[in-house]
Amino acid sequence: MTAIAILLGLAIGMVVGAVGGGGAILALPVLIYVLDEPVGPASTASLVVVSLAAAIGAGSLARHGRVCWRLAFTFAAPAAFGSLFGTFANRAVGASALVLAFVPVMLVAALATWRRTGEEADDAGCPHPPLVRVVFAGVIVGLLTGFFGVGGGFVIVPVLTLWLGAGFRRAVATSLVIITLTGVAALTTHLIAGSRPDLAVTAELACATGIGAVLGTLVGERLPQDVLRRGFAVLVTAVAVWLLVDVLVLGGPPH
Repeated sequence: MTAIAILLGLAIGMVVGAVGGGGAILALPVLIYVLDEPVGPASTASLVVVSLAAAIGAGSLARHGRVCWRLAFTFAAPAAFGSLFGTFANRAVGASALVLAFVPVMLVAALATWRRTGEEADDAGCPHPPLVRVVFAGVIVGLLTGFFGVGGGFVIVPVLTLWLGAGFRRAVATSLVIITLTGVAALTTHLIAGSRPDLAVTAELACATGIGAVLGTLVGERLPQDVLRRGFAVLVTAVAVWLLVDVLVLGGPPH
């Protein structure tokens, strides 16, 4: 299991570092279906894994001046607030319902990622959207973060680019900062609510994911962004379809 956790952690980290999120979309199924973690503890463990990877990736990209710090902190504050309500909702639903609710969110994220291909690549600097728009987007992302036990980057990057006007590379870097802040807030509420992940499994996956995040930022700086976006969209869609089949046909997820 250790070798599997390391390999999958590296892959998850590379996704986080390259495209500014999406790691929890992969971490949650990996923890449940590959590493045999129950859904509740797995959602908490995924927050540990993705928050650490995001922090490492953000540090790497911040050295290049790509983070929009003002936007990140303005977005993260209402997102942390929304994560509180999302966490309580997470505790109130069953495992199958949680996974089924997760599937359409993944498909929407995949579609939004695919539709961003072909965008203008020029860096116009950090945007300054209306405060109300930023706060609203932050609350929605926070709800998703707490409810699904995810970092939210697969939603944050499309929101930053399509709704708040950030360039893709700046959105990736800024998303990693937001994921770190909101992930820690959601993790705190999960722990207060009594969810306890397997420390050994979580530590192995988190360490490997952190290394992968550094590699991912290097890949993201070199490969064409359209290649990364489309590959990510296809991967997320494939995982969503598997989860749907597993719940509806195979009787999962495991308890």
